[in-house]
Amino acid sequence: MSDDKRDILEVLKFELNFLEQGGYGRSVRTPWKPTSIFLDSPSCINFNDASRPHPCNECLLTDFVPANGQEEPVPCHHIPLNSQGETVYTMERQREQVDLEEAVKNWLRTTIQRIEQERAVKAGRPAAVPAPTPAH
Repeated sequence: MSDDKRDILEVLKFELNFLEQGGYGRSVRTPWKPTSIFLDSPSCINFNDASRPHPCNECLLTDFVPANGQEEPVPCHHIPLNSQGETVYTMERQREQVDLEEAVKNWLRTTIQRIEQERAVKAGRPAAVPAPTPAH
């Protein structure tokens, strides 16, 4: 469990909004350098600090990292994003950026919904039921 005191739900919603607004496009300051999911986001506890003063295990995103990814240099890149177990780490090497970003968006939406439902149950409110998807 991380020591991060931020509200996980707010951080995930912010990350989703950041991603949907094109947040991982090329930086104006360093257009030659590709951006990195989570690391180049304001959600990162070390955002905009090249010295990286906070160890990753202090970040709340590590709560989603399986034990075998906790000791990796960038643990948040080892969060399973889908039922196939793909991660930012594996998708960066095997997929297009657009596929990676879509997988992260889907993971964020699913995780946000799950946390909202868990909180609703804890608060004694009925959990929101997702709208049915139309049949094709």
